[in-house]
Amino acid sequence: MHVERLHPWPTDVAEAEAVQDRLRGRVELTGPGTFTLVAGLDVHYHGDDSLTAAVVVLDGDTLEPVEQVVAHGRAAFPYVPGLFAFRELPALVEALERLTVTPDLLVCDGYGLAHPRGFGLACHLGVLTGLPALGVGKTPFVGTHETPGPERGDWTPIVHGGATVGRALRTRPHVKPVYVSQGHRISLDTAAAQVLRLTSRYRLPDPIRHADHLARHPS
Repeated sequence: MHVERLHPWPTDVAEAEAVQDRLRGRVELTGPGTFTLVAGLDVHYHGDDSLTAAVVVLDGDTLEPVEQVVAHGRAAFPYVPGLFAFRELPALVEALERLTVTPDLLVCDGYGLAHPRGFGLACHLGVLTGLPALGVGKTPFVGTHETPGPERGDWTPIVHGGATVGRALRTRPHVKPVYVSQGHRISLDTAAAQVLRLTSRYRLPDPIRHADHLARHPS
């Protein structure tokens, strides 16, 4: 698949923030409601800077793998809160470009609108690819939320700066929620519904779990 190169990779904080500010206006918060091929994306670090980016495409109905790819590299940017995506984007883009199929939805291990600058990894990858994208975080990042009810599907809004930027969503009964936010070309209702649809047995959606395993064990 093709990933549009909308900017050079930044070399410092000012450049990175300028990229986020410029691309944030391209984010679309509505889009399709059904998806046939769903890609999970994750990155695993080997030491401080060496990393493996993995993309696993699943059939959205059966959750069976369709294609999987990896790309090895080094962190492309220092660790700066709010700019973490720039460490991983080059390797993730390389992995995406190795796919022979084009997914209908990107499910990112990270954040979308629920981000200090309103432009997390899921937003960035969605804008670069033009594909619907959502973020699923394991821990809260920005904003405040009440604790959702104990049952699968219970949720509460994540509010940041007076706006709703995501949902704390219970995917398993009496298990810690995950933190869902829109990335690009998807509504929040659809993003939450897809996370539940794609979570078969465990806390995290199957596409992310597959990508995490592949990133850790690429051979």
